[in-house]
Amino acid sequence: MKNVTIFDHPLIHHKISILRDVNTASKEFRELIEEIATLMGYESLRDLPVHEVEITTPITTTKVKMLAGKKLAIVPILRAGLGMVNGLLALVPSARVGHIGLYRDHDTLEPHEYYCKLPEDVDQRQVILLDPMLATGGSASAAINFIKQRGCSNIKLMSIIAAPEGLDRLCKEHPDVSVYIGCLDEKLNEHGYIVPGLGDAGDRIFGTK
Repeated sequence: MKNVTIFDHPLIHHKISILRDVNTASKEFRELIEEIATLMGYESLRDLPVHEVEITTPITTTKVKMLAGKKLAIVPILRAGLGMVNGLLALVPSARVGHIGLYRDHDTLEPHEYYCKLPEDVDQRQVILLDPMLATGGSASAAINFIKQRGCSNIKLMSIIAAPEGLDRLCKEHPDVSVYIGCLDEKLNEHGYIVPGLGDAGDRIFGTK
């Protein structure tokens, strides 16, 4: 899958290993999610467009490279995606932030929208969609459809852990979207949870059950 990047960075894998531990408390879990998002974001954004501008240093004038055009739009899928936002904003503080709210039907495992608020000029921005867990792929695929309906064609998805089933579905339904995965896990269980996974990311981020 040429549009998929699965990271092999030792720091990312070390932090994901701590995330998986059932004994990792919510505070540390939140901090790790943010740190992993920053590490993944650094690599995912290496193709951002730049242009040359002239500045004056204390010594002389010189031409330097700066980001070109509209900045990013960071779009977390509520609620677990919120945990990754600050990790990306640490890299690009000027990015706009939108939100997409989806919940998954426990019987059909299909996503349902309850909220969608994106920047007005999202069609002119590169969108980074954030979802820590790519399980069935239904929520991420639906969120990408909402973004495309706003005229946006430059979309990337960042997920910390993915199941093969969800990754395959996403690549088939959205082959034009670049996907960045921290770790590809074994499978989905009969309840649609990633194995070995880390449980419900939203519950562990916010300390709920």
